[in-house]
Amino acid sequence: MAIPEQVETPGGQAGGRIVRRHRLSTRLWHWTNVAAVFTLLMSGLMIFNAHPRLYWGHYGANYDSAWLQIGARDTVAGAEGYLRVGDAAIRTTGMLGVWEKEGRTMTRAFPHWMTLPNYYSLADGRRYHFLGAWIFGIAGLLYMVWSIANRHVARDLLPAKRELRARHIGRDIRDHARLRFPTGAAAARYNILQKLSYLAVLFVILPTIVLTGLGMSPFMNASWGWILDLFGGRQSARSVHFIAAFALVLFIIVHIAMVLLSGPVNELRSMITGRFRLPEEKR
Repeated sequence: MAIPEQVETPGGQAGGRIVRRHRLSTRLWHWTNVAAVFTLLMSGLMIFNAHPRLYWGHYGANYDSAWLQIGARDTVAGAEGYLRVGDAAIRTTGMLGVWEKEGRTMTRAFPHWMTLPNYYSLADGRRYHFLGAWIFGIAGLLYMVWSIANRHVARDLLPAKRELRARHIGRDIRDHARLRFPTGAAAARYNILQKLSYLAVLFVILPTIVLTGLGMSPFMNASWGWILDLFGGRQSARSVHFIAAFALVLFIIVHIAMVLLSGPVNELRSMITGRFRLPEEKR
């Protein structure tokens, strides 16, 4: 998803005032990327359902040792879903491996409400995945070029030396844990935790997802085989792709939680209309 680009907010403005926060181009990219990312994630789960196991190295099949597996096994009480990571396994019946759909028991890794399409079809899942990838790739490329051209990354995301001090980071962590959010003009600027998380998404998680996805593509693999070598093989690239996507999901969950806790109406309005009301200090 696009990292919001902020409009300059003069210091010293008191809480309660409405200011411009996000440009139109940023708002359009944000919502376009929301649709693209959820299309990619949900269609990716459908593709994973075709072979719900992850391996390391170049090769992996049903009888090879998988480091992660989601499946179903027969028990005296009936089918039981499970998630196994290494030697550790947990029961996931009703959520993963075994779940109900219209009164029928289904034995696939992820349930229908998590996947795109909501019925099992590897071919359709791949079509949705490629569609989301094209939208995401084009929007992301435009966003990166624009962000470099107008110095958005350097101006808004790169932390100052004082922000990287342990005391400063620790204070921000404590404030977030206590749900003490910035007020006044400070609320329209990024704190150090936002900067570090956005930089990690932009320059670590998303490039990893794109590279591993390209490496697994048969067309790209034929001409850019070095990508798979970079990650240690096709199965390793698939595992890294899954891990990076899961990291992106965690980022999205935290992002949504912070929006809900800090004032969803104000935050959503700023990403729809660009207008943001500076929060007043709570007494």
